Amino acid sequence: MKRYKKIIFTVIALIVSVIQVKAQDHRFDPPWNTPPESKVMFTVPGVDNVPDLFGDINDPQLVVFFAGNQFMCIDDIIAAFKKEYPQYQRVFAETLPPGILAKQIIGGSITIGNMRITLKPDVYTAGKSKTDQMPEYFIKTEPYAYNRLAIMVQKGNPKNVKSLKDLGRPDVRVSMPNPEWEGIGKRIEEAYALAGTETLRTTIMEDKVKDSTTYLTQIHHRQTPMRIMYHQSDAAPVWYSEAFYQVMIKHPVDMVEIPAGENINATYVAGQMKNAPHVQAAKDFMDFLISPTAKAIYRKYGFTTK
Repeated sequence: MKRYKKIIFTVIALIVSVIQVKAQDHRFDPPWNTPPESKVMFTVPGVDNVPDLFGDINDPQLVVFFAGNQFMCIDDIIAAFKKEYPQYQRVFAETLPPGILAKQIIGGSITIGNMRITLKPDVYTAGKSKTDQMPEYFIKTEPYAYNRLAIMVQKGNPKNVKSLKDLGRPDVRVSMPNPEWEGIGKRIEEAYALAGTETLRTTIMEDKVKDSTTYLTQIHHRQTPMRIMYHQSDAAPVWYSEAFYQVMIKHPVDMVEIPAGENINATYVAGQMKNAPHVQAAKDFMDFLISPTAKAIYRKYGFTTK
């Protein structure tokens, strides 16, 4: 009897240990970029971690608001820009969802945790549909990169997801950007209609939301990879470059490609702000984004350029 009690207590201890480890498991948490050097490096995963604010927030010489799914390009883009334009060494960038960035532009500020930011952007980048909605804010716009959709799945694809139609299965937990927050959500809904008519869209966006097998994110480019890697979701429609990047850095995900007939394309457009605080820097960065150097960086991370 004592032996059985000992075994039971050992099993319980192991279960508790596993639960505690899982609760504190931040192995795959961002930032996935390389943080800038500082005298004090203080990032606490799960507590103090701000992956979508980059660089110098004090007295910047250039401020760029990037649609968030370009976060993987930022290190290389900013480094290359500083090299080609050495007069600009203090650069601040945000990579939040484009809809949130647009609200920040219109409202003049954003608060994240206890931090309030009132910096005005010199350049704003987003999908073409978003920039087309706010032409009054720009003095100039330029397309500079392109993307398409793919499906991010857990390593080894245990649910055997082969297409967008599989996301409608009741056993597949889907991570999906909320269309209220992120433009990609509406584009994915278009792809659902192409893949399986309105029925597939309704199943994933209404029925599965109600039974919690579809999870709607607020910051898709961060939440979705983490949900896949921590086994909270099984599959997620994402921009191709997002899945490409997670595979590139050897995170435990795989990518399922979507055929062209069921896919949609995105055009990334940069807008030079009419009220840019740093006018010349804004002009120079707009020129840089359409340069061969910048295009090569975008291609490196799975985007396409023309």
